[in-house]
Amino acid sequence: MPEILSKSAKNATPLDLVSKDGFDEWLAGLDDAGRAWVSANGFKGGAGAALLTPAADGTTAFAALGVGGLDEFFAAGAGSRALPAGLYQIRTKLTKGQATNAAIAWSMGAYAYDRYAAKRGGSARLVWPKGADRTLAEAVIAGVSLGRDLIVTPANDLGPAELAKAARDLAKKHKAKVKVTVGDDLLKDNFPTIHAVGRASDRAPRLIDMTWGPARGAPKVTLVGKGVCFDTGGLDLKPPAGMLNMKKDMGGAANVLAVAAMIMGADLPVRLRVLIPAVENAVSGNAMRPLDVIKTRKGLTVEVGNTDAEGRLVLCDALALAMEEKPDMVIDCATLTGAARVALGPSLPALFCNDDALASDILAAGLVEDDPLWRLPLHEPYRRMLDSDVADLNNVSSGGFAGAITAALYLSAFAEDTAPWAHIDMMGWNPTAAPGRPKGPEAQSARALFSMIRKRYG
Repeated sequence: MPEILSKSAKNATPLDLVSKDGFDEWLAGLDDAGRAWVSANGFKGGAGAALLTPAADGTTAFAALGVGGLDEFFAAGAGSRALPAGLYQIRTKLTKGQATNAAIAWSMGAYAYDRYAAKRGGSARLVWPKGADRTLAEAVIAGVSLGRDLIVTPANDLGPAELAKAARDLAKKHKAKVKVTVGDDLLKDNFPTIHAVGRASDRAPRLIDMTWGPARGAPKVTLVGKGVCFDTGGLDLKPPAGMLNMKKDMGGAANVLAVAAMIMGADLPVRLRVLIPAVENAVSGNAMRPLDVIKTRKGLTVEVGNTDAEGRLVLCDALALAMEEKPDMVIDCATLTGAARVALGPSLPALFCNDDALASDILAAGLVEDDPLWRLPLHEPYRRMLDSDVADLNNVSSGGFAGAITAALYLSAFAEDTAPWAHIDMMGWNPTAAPGRPKGPEAQSARALFSMIRKRYG
């Protein structure tokens, strides 16, 4: 993706950000010809509306972009697509926070994945807004772009090995360490559920374990991401429509790598650990079967009620490993259940949490960053829906109710109250475009999590 933010202002077109409340004042500051031009073009400062004002010599004198409000995170999010290709420089006075958000939002709106086809047309570019925190903005932009790139890459080019390489590349950039446990070594190192889910594929399953930061003293933050690079459903095979976009079933892994990129890029004073069980849920002669019983890393036995509920199986071993260190915070991200999407829709990830203070901090950060989540309960009475006659628990509930909650309760059996823990059930995809959010892959909740961690420990 080409550079959207420019350090040079040479030949840049001046750009006014026109807020809903400031439209009349902005209009009054124009000359008679300018006001007539605004009226003739019907520009009223609506969010995402753009206007080019001509100079006497036929060139563009200045541009205007309608925004809801300057304090809205995505105020400038539509600029890269609403304006014609070219270079623009914001001349509206912005605070440091507004300038930083404008840079991030503009870049997020310009995102396009051009690995397989040339990008059609050009995006409007922006001179770095005056006063913006470039280190912070660059960290967030890099994280979001990485997460989106990974989610949208088709499974033939992003299997478990390629996901591990992406983690290694990120680690190399920030001098982090990575250990990868592959194939039958998962059994030797006691990760049986990761092995069981991924063994049917000719692309070996693996556990990616990345660490970064000081050896001691700093808070320990552990991120766990579901890395199912493609999900056929296993022997409980998905129908074609249900399988169509399963390249994004590693969205949780992409999300935690996005957050990791932000944390390391901003050099936050934390001890970071990222755990990604990377598998492909395939069908072959050695695929796990319905009603198989698997012993997990924690020692609990699990009856496989449905092979298409594989995400929680790979996550439970990684969560058990995460909790062994008793970190200050554990957060897992996963494209886990359709039930969460039915309850909350595609744009609002479900948050489950065993710690009210952590949940409140995540929710508050989501509102500030326009990256919202909604908390659902870990309703303990529903735990009985996971009862099994032959094992400690089943990986799916006995009925069709509360699918997102029972999935979270399954994971909670491996998290318990060892550490403050949050589970985020996300879609990882924008079905439609919005300012700053093009249609396609999305690192949902990544900015909220980074903002929360930064506020707590930065």
